Amino acid sequence: MPVSVLTKKWQTTIPKDIRSLLGLKPSDKILYLIEGKRVILKPLKGNILDLRGSVTAKEKPVDFKKLRADTKKKVARKGIEELYSYDKDYDRIDWLVRLEP
Repeated sequence: MPVSVLTKKWQTTIPKDIRSLLGLKPSDKILYLIEGKRVILKPLKGNILDLRGSVTAKEKPVDFKKLRADTKKKVARKGIEELYSYDKDYDRIDWLVRLEP
């Protein structure tokens, strides 16, 4: 099992066996994937699109169309509530705000 030493500058040399196995050459870029306390080295070759799928999202992506529509509704409702703040007939507000896009 190949071993390397960490220098005072936090650098290490990738052992020749590993470099050969990964097909690494000087100036190649390496992606470090962290899984718990393990690190996986992945050579970066080609373009950025080759990395697609190598990192998983922690959360579900934001639906910006829905977010924008919800924000418009909230702003419209707040505006109408301010317009009719002196009017106690708040039942009219629901129909003044279009609830469906």
